[in-house]
Amino acid sequence: MASKKIKILYTIPNFDTAGSGKVVYDLVKGLDKEKFEPEICCFHNRGSFMDEIKKLDVKVHLFSFAINYRPFFTFPFRIIKTIRFFKKHKFDIIHSWHWSSDFSEPLAAKLAGIPWVFTKKSMGWGNKAWKWRSALSSKIITINSDMKSFYSGKTLKKIEEIPLGVNTNYYTPSFKVNELVLKESNIDSNDFVIVSVVNLIPVKGIEVLINAVIQLDNPAIKLLIVGNDQGDYAHKLKNIAKGISTIQFLGKKADVRPYHAIADVFVIPTLALGEGLPVAPLEAMASGSIVIGSNVSGVKDILKKFPNNLFDPNNVQSLKESILRIMNMKKEDHIQLEKEMRALAVNEYSIDQFINMHSEFYKNIIAKK
Repeated sequence: MASKKIKILYTIPNFDTAGSGKVVYDLVKGLDKEKFEPEICCFHNRGSFMDEIKKLDVKVHLFSFAINYRPFFTFPFRIIKTIRFFKKHKFDIIHSWHWSSDFSEPLAAKLAGIPWVFTKKSMGWGNKAWKWRSALSSKIITINSDMKSFYSGKTLKKIEEIPLGVNTNYYTPSFKVNELVLKESNIDSNDFVIVSVVNLIPVKGIEVLINAVIQLDNPAIKLLIVGNDQGDYAHKLKNIAKGISTIQFLGKKADVRPYHAIADVFVIPTLALGEGLPVAPLEAMASGSIVIGSNVSGVKDILKKFPNNLFDPNNVQSLKESILRIMNMKKEDHIQLEKEMRALAVNEYSIDQFINMHSEFYKNIIAKK
């Protein structure tokens, strides 16, 4: 007799952007459907990535699984709806990918008697709600080494580190250079191409990269910034780079592989606050690009075996020196470093490893129920 499938609910606010939604997509798609029965819950069905989610052929619930605490006097009555929803569908595990410190969801799961876990995706911390969210959890998944410093005592025993993964068969060095991309970006054969695929928000520190390129003042150095170029921060960046033809904002691209293919170096200049575990540099490494990044949480985990590829955060001079080091490398050394970075992505950050680690994680939770 076949054993009962483990029914897992993945909660995430929306699929407005690929981001975490892509990670959930990869995880749900990759789980062994003979052993697991995944379902998804989000607040609404809008978003550019929702069409991809629908192709998974798994049940998608539209339900507000996290509720506002205020007004406090009605909170106990409003949370009953969430408890009933969890109980009705008889989930074995609830895995939250909600970015916030909300504790209404884990409280509802606790009262419904269902193990509730969450993936800590960012370095945000400090308010009491994070501590309550953590205390109510059955297990906590961290994605970088610094996150453990948030926890102590009994909570620390709940921690399991599972880094994010990328599809190393999709992101590969074999992707051919697109001549049209070279032409549109005005790239010549002798140019040194710097690429950054990034969500343009202040913590990413793109102004540091722009200022480094400006100060290098070399017409052969071309900077391509790939990502949504709308909003106040993007406008500020464009003003800094105004009139400099070697710096281009290309906007958001559905497929970033053509830019990895022409990159001499990929740069992630995140500021001191750091981040969880950025996927963009992992995709670049898997594609055979050399990656350099700021020495901050998340980025330093990825580049721990390549300490020379780390530069000081928010330090234009340090970044300039890193760029010049890569630029002045012998060709054979450059090729060797590309191969080593690709190997790291394959061996430590593959999507297969990511899925396997989660599968064992879920099995252990059920075994201890």
